[in-house]
Amino acid sequence: MSISHLDLDLLPLSTWLKSGKRKLVIAGPCGAESEDQVLETAKGIARNDKVSLFRSGVWKPRTRPGAFEGMGEEALKWLNRVQKEIGLPVTVEVANAQHVELALKYGVDVLWIGARTTVNPFSVQEIADALLGVDIPVLVKNPVNADLPLWIGALERLNRAGIKKLGAIHRGFHTNIKTQFRNAPMWELAIELKASCPSLPVICDPSHISGRRDLILEVAQRAMDLDMDGLMIETHRDPATALSDAAQQLTPAMLDIVLEKLVVRETSIGDAGFEHMLNTLREVIDEIDQEIIQSFARRMQVVERIGEFKHDHGVTILQIERWLEILRTRTEAGESLGLDSEMVVELCQLLHKASIKKQTEVMSRDEDSDAGE
Repeated sequence: MSISHLDLDLLPLSTWLKSGKRKLVIAGPCGAESEDQVLETAKGIARNDKVSLFRSGVWKPRTRPGAFEGMGEEALKWLNRVQKEIGLPVTVEVANAQHVELALKYGVDVLWIGARTTVNPFSVQEIADALLGVDIPVLVKNPVNADLPLWIGALERLNRAGIKKLGAIHRGFHTNIKTQFRNAPMWELAIELKASCPSLPVICDPSHISGRRDLILEVAQRAMDLDMDGLMIETHRDPATALSDAAQQLTPAMLDIVLEKLVVRETSIGDAGFEHMLNTLREVIDEIDQEIIQSFARRMQVVERIGEFKHDHGVTILQIERWLEILRTRTEAGESLGLDSEMVVELCQLLHKASIKKQTEVMSRDEDSDAGE
């Protein structure tokens, strides 16, 4: 995982809504279905003082026609009532310039760009152009597939349009591998994004990662343990009757339970003894990592010699029996030491890929040398 610096001109999250809350909690239904549904859900959510922002889909991008696609401009009027009568700021998803214009017309407080829109730079640029000169917070969901540069590119386009109240939403990624989650969390990508720009707020959407309400607390807790800046949780007055994503929505009462059980840890406790011990243990980690890197370097030197030996004797780079033996023996060794077998396999795969690349370079280098002779 290569971490590069992302140069964005941003304002701190604390300046956006000025709620004084440590974490930004966004809650509301997947879609605004009726005026009563929106207002009743908002009233239930507003009773929890941990929630800062009411969300609702007004335009719903659906895979196939005929599904519930949102109520459009009419629903923006309902969100106006949420602002005025219930006192919650509101946020909606926008997918094009027309959506932006209507959202601004009705005084929406925060915009977000959905995963299906993030994948299209033309759409993101259209939204960015529509927001030129506008001071409004914008959140960008990760693209459907695990494409970090595409996510970063969307953030850059908006920032170049002058959006300084800018954040990202981690909502998981599509994968063909079947897991308990609707979308694979792939936490490492959210971490890499945060590491590339520490001032960028990253919000987690446990509803879309989970796909099931019973997993939301687990995912939300992991997000807090990774020091994400907030949560976006889909909440409906009666999820069983929801016109979209019924299985992943909570009732306002369920939301209260999740937020009550959630443990929000500190990045530091300000205790000298704790900091000393933590730094001591980190020094040990640093020494071990240095030893590992040195071992990797020695390993690659041997790999290069093997590549030369194979070339000289006309032997193929890939030796499948040897590769299967490495996988088996290293996994067994790791398990005997209490290591997670999946981690050991991934490490072996990474090393094998690097070995194949190095031996390919050796073969090509020697072949070019032979041709020159």
